[in-house]
Amino acid sequence: MHNLAIELHLKGFIVTGSDDEIYEPSSSRLAQYDLLPPVTGWFPEKITTDLEAVILGMHARQDNPELARAKELGIKVYSYPEYIFEQSHDKQRVVIAGSHGKTTITSMVLHVLKYNKRNFNYLVGAQIEGFDNMVKLSANAPLIVIEGDEYFTSPIDPTPKFIHYQPHIALISGIAWDHFNVFPTWESYVKQFELLADSLPKAGAIIFDETDDMLDVIGQKGRPDVSSTPYNVHPHRIEDNRTILITAEQGEVPVLVFGSHNMKNISGAREVCERLGVTDEQFYDAIRTFKGASKRLELLGMNETVNVYRDFAHAPSKVEATTNALKEQFPQRTLVACAELHTFSSLNKGFLSQYRRKLKSADVAIVYFNPVTLEHKRLESLSEEDIRTAFKRDDLKVFTNSADLEAFLKSLTWKDANLLLMSSGTFGDTDLKKLAADILA
Repeated sequence: MHNLAIELHLKGFIVTGSDDEIYEPSSSRLAQYDLLPPVTGWFPEKITTDLEAVILGMHARQDNPELARAKELGIKVYSYPEYIFEQSHDKQRVVIAGSHGKTTITSMVLHVLKYNKRNFNYLVGAQIEGFDNMVKLSANAPLIVIEGDEYFTSPIDPTPKFIHYQPHIALISGIAWDHFNVFPTWESYVKQFELLADSLPKAGAIIFDETDDMLDVIGQKGRPDVSSTPYNVHPHRIEDNRTILITAEQGEVPVLVFGSHNMKNISGAREVCERLGVTDEQFYDAIRTFKGASKRLELLGMNETVNVYRDFAHAPSKVEATTNALKEQFPQRTLVACAELHTFSSLNKGFLSQYRRKLKSADVAIVYFNPVTLEHKRLESLSEEDIRTAFKRDDLKVFTNSADLEAFLKSLTWKDANLLLMSSGTFGDTDLKKLAADILA
């Protein structure tokens, strides 16, 4: 939402906003453009007939007083995805979806398009090197690339966000049950991706990971005049902790990202770019300089024998894929992997078993969670034994205090070892960059 506010401001709109909590980096970035509300909270008196529209974020409630006032005055209310579509209905629309990998694939496509000086708009959920803002909406761009997720559109619209974008090209990177709070069964979750595939227009295209059994069924389903393109792990080899792509036309192409999941991401991004008229030569020239999206296997620091990474991984499939990637890239190093349980799904006893053996690639496996987060989410308390049973690992180390976790990590012998920190949270406001520096000192 803050990226959209900044983009509309830069386009010349008068933009105001309200929220009950504003976190970093949103607060600093809004303040930079003089868009930060002076106080937090909801003020229905600010909703007047002078407004052309209200854009409703996901975290407002149905009974929000500003929303009620807008409805009372008959002001047009858009959800976030509805407004993005409104600004792109005359463009070719590409949507990158999936339970995991969608941010990275979207980032790869944007990197390749920018490298090749294409004119395009975009919406992506992470900071990317070379892009100042994560939303771009211009009148003259013929194309928009959108990271689309399956979560509800708004408090008053349970439609998955990606349906509203009405894509001409849709990539689905994989299906692994998530968002337990709104999709209580595996079947209800999978259905959202089938709806996306079925929504494609004639002459549309679906691109999908054929190694995902359920997605393979959805992708291969016959749809009149819709093309179907599967992809798999890109051929590659690992040499001296570096990953090198093996290509038919361009020979060997060294890349900065690694792991089987990223090799799939590259294949998917390549298929999208080919649909957009990017040649193989143009794609591989660009992808060799792609460093990754913010917080996606992001290198926090390194020395000759130790690397420290952080990753946004929080869902079970992401924890497994990221842990496997690091062990595959550095097989000779001890892997210390620490996952924070932070989301509603990950902290729910009914979902926790989905993490079974997901940290099996780690030599030292750690889970952290904050009991206060459980209270805020009004969830049943968890014991250390609950966590060990769910992860199916007797030697799993469990921490509920961030200071204890930090002290334990600093007590380890760091030589020929890597540290992986996985979370959509902050490990109890731990300064991860400082922690990395202390470990590497």
